[in-house]
Amino acid sequence: MLVKMEIDLAKGFAPWKEMFIQNEHRLNAHGGKLVFAGTPSDNENKLTVIMDFESMESLKNFGSDEELTKTRVEAGAMVETGVMTIMNEASFISTKS
Repeated sequence: MLVKMEIDLAKGFAPWKEMFIQNEHRLNAHGGKLVFAGTPSDNENKLTVIMDFESMESLKNFGSDEELTKTRVEAGAMVETGVMTIMNEASFISTKS
């Protein structure tokens, strides 16, 4: 299940990226994996992340991980600005052709 997250960053992309690298195993433990993370070339405080979750339960577990949320906030994620979009079931990452 692909999910797009858009969130504002208070400290720019670099601290968030470092936090993610150090904590990617926690996302994976919740049944999620990173597909993409980045910001527009003209604004490093507008983050877009695409993640792939095994199930809705995996997504809910990730979202309710208070310790991970605290870690994200410390890295500058302004969680109150977050917008989550669950992508259509027909969405895909690669055709592997």
